[in-house]
Amino acid sequence: MHIACALLAAALASAAACSRRPEVAILAPNGKARAVITVEIADTPATRERGLMNRRELAADAGMLFVFPVAVQASFWMKNTPIPLDMVFADSAGRIIGIVENAEPFSQRPREVQGLSQYVLEVNGGGAARLGIRAGDRLDFRGFTPNPRD
Repeated sequence: MHIACALLAAALASAAACSRRPEVAILAPNGKARAVITVEIADTPATRERGLMNRRELAADAGMLFVFPVAVQASFWMKNTPIPLDMVFADSAGRIIGIVENAEPFSQRPREVQGLSQYVLEVNGGGAARLGIRAGDRLDFRGFTPNPRD
C-alpha cells in the first residue's frame, strides 16, 4: 500500500510540473533575478513567423520567447501587431546582447541588434526599462529546455 501511495504522489508531482507554465528569469551579472516572465514559446518556423501578431494585449508578467536552431542575425517586424513590444536579444548562452525598446505597432521596419541571437524575448513595450533589463544580463530558463523544432 505504501508503494501505491508513493507512485501516486510521484505521478501527481510530475503532472504538476508538466502543467507549470514555462518561465524565463532575467538574471543580473551578480545572479540576482531582475524579473521572472511567464512565456509562450515560439520554436517552430510557423510559431516564430506568427509571433504575437493580432494580439490586443499581453499580461505585464508575460512574454513570448523565440527559439532559433542556431544563433542568427535575428530581425523582427511588427506587421499585424497592435501592441508596442520590447525585444530582448540573447546569444546561445542566454546572455543579453541588446534590446529594441517600444517597437512601433504595425511597423514593417526591421528591428534588430548587432550580433548573433539564438533567443529573443518579447515583452510589453517599456517592460525592459521598467524591470531594469540590460545588455549583459542573462536569460535563465525555468520549467523547460528551449529546443527548436525545425
